[in-house]
Amino acid sequence: MTNNDILRRIRYALDLPDQQAVELFRLAGIELTQDQLLALLAKEEEPHYHSCSDAQILGFLDGLILQRRGPKDGDTAPRPPVSEQINNLIFKKLRVALELKEEDILGMLALAGFKVSKTELTALFRKPGHKHYQACGDQFLRNFLQGLALHSRH
Repeated sequence: MTNNDILRRIRYALDLPDQQAVELFRLAGIELTQDQLLALLAKEEEPHYHSCSDAQILGFLDGLILQRRGPKDGDTAPRPPVSEQINNLIFKKLRVALELKEEDILGMLALAGFKVSKTELTALFRKPGHKHYQACGDQFLRNFLQGLALHSRH
């Protein structure tokens, strides 16, 4: 799954209009025009397609967190680069932005027809290097985003 796919799926699941998506990028310090957003939302075979970088997708999610939860107290320093898998970071940021609990996530995965135990789920949120850390695969993230869309739009 590409970052562009993830951005499209999140935007669809949360029913975000273009202007609001641009604003989320801006909240994270990423200046983006509506045309640039459309290029990120385009499919690979479309001529105006532009690849969405890790920094852009993570910035978009940081903007979502800021919009929904506000800034974290005393958090003004830029974040150092992380050694985590990008899917784990995306999943964690969505969990924070949407204030999801384990039961909520398990319910969304069940909506998508994807059964997971609590143990498997918590392994995704551990720090890299922890003996029970598990990398979040594309299939897991894809099913979560599908469940999120089903949950949010129905």
